[in-house]
Amino acid sequence: MLRLVLLTCIFLLVYVYVLYPVICVALGKALRRGVRGAAITPRITIITSARNEEACIAKGIANKLQLDYSTDSFEVIVVSDGSTDGTDAAIQRAADMDGRVRYLRQEPRAGKTAALNAAAAVAKGEILVFADANSLYAPDALRKLAEPFADPAVGYVTGKMVYLAPDGSMTGEACSLYMRYENFLRRHESAIGSIVGVNGGIDAIRASLYLRMRPDQQPDLVLPLSVVQRGARVVFVPGAIVFEESLSNPTDEFGMRIRVTLRAWHVLLDRLGLLNPLRYPLFAWQLWSHKWLRYFAPVFQMGALVGNVGMLGEGLVWDLLFAGQCLFYLVAALGVVWKSVPAPLSFPYYLCLLNGAAAVALARLLLGHKQVTWSPRR
Repeated sequence: MLRLVLLTCIFLLVYVYVLYPVICVALGKALRRGVRGAAITPRITIITSARNEEACIAKGIANKLQLDYSTDSFEVIVVSDGSTDGTDAAIQRAADMDGRVRYLRQEPRAGKTAALNAAAAVAKGEILVFADANSLYAPDALRKLAEPFADPAVGYVTGKMVYLAPDGSMTGEACSLYMRYENFLRRHESAIGSIVGVNGGIDAIRASLYLRMRPDQQPDLVLPLSVVQRGARVVFVPGAIVFEESLSNPTDEFGMRIRVTLRAWHVLLDRLGLLNPLRYPLFAWQLWSHKWLRYFAPVFQMGALVGNVGMLGEGLVWDLLFAGQCLFYLVAALGVVWKSVPAPLSFPYYLCLLNGAAAVALARLLLGHKQVTWSPRR
């Protein structure tokens, strides 16, 4: 029994992080579901929710106003979610200086999702683009995001998130490496048909497909999943690039990952119908592999370790496997105190951070917790 638990858990871990991406690459090359994009300039509304973002909001707005896109074809709506610092004044100054900027205040504080709902209700754009307060778009990012919408089969588009780690911290570098892995996976999922998760700092939806969300739902998961349910595609455009600084403090990163995963769980449970292989043969498999199994990864890690302990002394193979697991967790533990290491050695540390957060999120889900509001990334 212990052997079965051990082998099953190890197989599932290898499947989630290695075999699933390999299969996606192979399927993508076989199916080659491209996008019939074109150089179009539909009217766009860029929406940002800001909560106490005085330090970065002015720079973020200025970045959007300087994008290489038809000046009269886009607007910027910034919603202050009950901010208590100088965020509102900074947004108002930007609105006074440029008529393309619209300032809304959400009072009382109700969270990012409610803020997006409020902005979407008054947006004039055919395409709604969601940007973080601290995100900086590449000059041509908006044009690149718009191009796939020339294909009527496309309902949602996401760009490429590039995390910068200027302090060279272990957490920052590992986060950047992980995002490169995610972007690689999304590129090949897109060739299959639709991607499962999007980069929330640079994603766009047809306004006609926007779905008013509950405050506890995660926008960058529930919206793309709702688009798939309505028969449209969700695609990745690597040429649309956004830059954000990664978190350098592991405690902050851990807390952010708990929040994201907990909110994602509620969306996944709301969208159980997408696991029906008769209606969504490929996407059901993708969703199960990329989200469900990955969020259960901490359970598989624990099962592999416990099962291996029970197999000690049963043969050299099991003893060596246990030694390998111990070495993996030792490297992960050292990552807490290391200032900087070669990128490959940061993998055990960051994987344990992610899966530790997933374990906490799963526990909170089982206890009935929901999260609507949170403090901004620092």
